[in-house]
Amino acid sequence: MKTTINEVNGTPVAVLEGELDTAAAAGTEQALQPLFEAGDKNIVIDCAALEYISSSGLRILLSLLKRSRAAGGSVTLRAVNDDILNVFKMTGFINLFNFE
Repeated sequence: MKTTINEVNGTPVAVLEGELDTAAAAGTEQALQPLFEAGDKNIVIDCAALEYISSSGLRILLSLLKRSRAAGGSVTLRAVNDDILNVFKMTGFINLFNFE
């Protein structure tokens, strides 16, 4: 699992590549730590290269969303493939996040 954070026009963009499973969750959460501290900024998570997400990965994204919303920001998931989108639908998370 590879996690990269860039800034595009003042918006933090995290690029997730690989499989966000239980084994990768701790490392991914640590890599995303700057986003947890981003305050009220809107955050984009680029999922174009994300191949799989487990419940541990969903927990990380939900924690990020809660922190962002509490500070007046939002989290948008970009380029989510159909398999991962189905996971969001089955868990009801489809209603929580913004999707592009």
